[in-house]
Amino acid sequence: MLGLIALAAVVGLLAAGSVQPILAQVVRAQTATAPTAGEVVVKAPHAVLMDAASGAIMFQRGADDLIYPASMSKLMLLAVTFKALKAGQIKLDDEFFMSEYAWRRGGAPSGTSAMMVPVGKKAKLDELLKGIIVQSGNDAAISVAENIAGNESLFAKRMMEEARPIGLKKSTFKNATGLHDPGHQMTARELALVARHIIVTYPDFYQLFALKEFNYLKHKFINRNPLLTLVPGVDGLKTGFTKEAGYGMVASAKQDSRRLIAVVSGDTTADDRRDDARRLLEWGFRSFSEAKLYDAGEVVGHARVWGGQRMYVPLAGTGDINVWLPRNMGNQKLRAHIVYQWPLKPPLKKGDQVAVLRVTTSADAMNEVPLYVAEDVEAAGTMRRGFDSLLCLATRWLP
Repeated sequence: MLGLIALAAVVGLLAAGSVQPILAQVVRAQTATAPTAGEVVVKAPHAVLMDAASGAIMFQRGADDLIYPASMSKLMLLAVTFKALKAGQIKLDDEFFMSEYAWRRGGAPSGTSAMMVPVGKKAKLDELLKGIIVQSGNDAAISVAENIAGNESLFAKRMMEEARPIGLKKSTFKNATGLHDPGHQMTARELALVARHIIVTYPDFYQLFALKEFNYLKHKFINRNPLLTLVPGVDGLKTGFTKEAGYGMVASAKQDSRRLIAVVSGDTTADDRRDDARRLLEWGFRSFSEAKLYDAGEVVGHARVWGGQRMYVPLAGTGDINVWLPRNMGNQKLRAHIVYQWPLKPPLKKGDQVAVLRVTTSADAMNEVPLYVAEDVEAAGTMRRGFDSLLCLATRWLP
C-alpha cells in the first residue's frame, strides 16, 4: 500500500458520448516529495509508450489525434489475417495470386516498397506475410487482401469490422497498405492497441516480426525496423512512411518479464523516428516500477445502483491491484478515479466487471485496472425503482 490519502467526495462527471453518463469518482490522491525524475526527449508530435501486459500508459503526446499511419496500419491487415489463420479459414501454405492491380498499385511499377512478386504468379501466404513484415511489401498486402476478401475495398471494410471489438474506436481504413488516402486514419494510441492485440492473441505469429531478413526469388530483404539490432529485447513491429504521414514506427521490446510498446509518428527523418522509439523504450524500462495500491479483496470504492436492493455496490480487483508508476515521482500528484457507466442496473453478480480504476500522474502517465462487483445485488421492487427514478430526474441523470 502506498499510504495514499483517502478522499470522500465525488468530484467530477465526465461526458461519455452515449445515453448513459460516465461517473468519475476520486478515490485517492498523493503528492510525492522526492526530486523530479528526468523526462524523456521525444521529437515526434504523436507518441505513446504502453505496458503490454496491463495497457498502462507511461508517456503520451497527441495520442488520440487522427493521423495518417502509412504502413503501420498494415498491423491491422495482419491482425485480420492472423485471425483467419487461427480459425482455420486459410493456411500458411495456401498460394495467393498476384493480380495486375496488386502488381501495379503495390509492386514494382508503383515505386513503393514491394516484395517483387511477378504479376500473374502465385506466392504462398507464408511468403507474403514475411514480405509484408520484413519488406513492408504493398504488393503482398494487396494480394493478401484480394485473396481473402475478393478485393482490397472489401478487405478494408473487414479491417474496420475487426478493429472496433479490440478497442480501435477512431480508426478508419480505406486500403490494405497504408498508402495515402484522406480517409485512412488511425491514432497513436490505437496503433499501440492493435500491436498489443497481436502480441497477446497471436504469440506464434508474432514471432515473424523478429525476422531480420527474408529471401524471395533473387531478392534479399532486410527488416526495416532498425531497433532489432539496437535495443535489447526488441522483436517487432512495423515502420511506416509517406510524404503526408512523415516517419513513424511501432516497436516492442521485452526485457526480463516485462514488455513495452512504443509508437511514434510524424517525425521528419528516419533517424528521428529510430531515436524517438529507442529513447521511449529505454526510458520506460529504466524509469518505471510496479507498485501495489490495493490488496487482493480490498474494496476500492462503491458504485451507484439504480433500482437495486442496495443503492451502492462495492468494487474490488480480482487480486492485488498493481500499477506502473515513475520510480521517482518528484512533485507529481497521483490521482485515482473509479469510472463506470452510471447508474448500474441490477441484477449484478459478484465478479461482473462494471468499472475501471483510472490512476494518473500529473505527467500524464495513466493506468486503468478493471474493477469487479464484490457482492451480488438483486433488483428491488417497484417502489424502490420509482424512488430511484425520481432521484435521477431530480439530479438530471436518467437511467
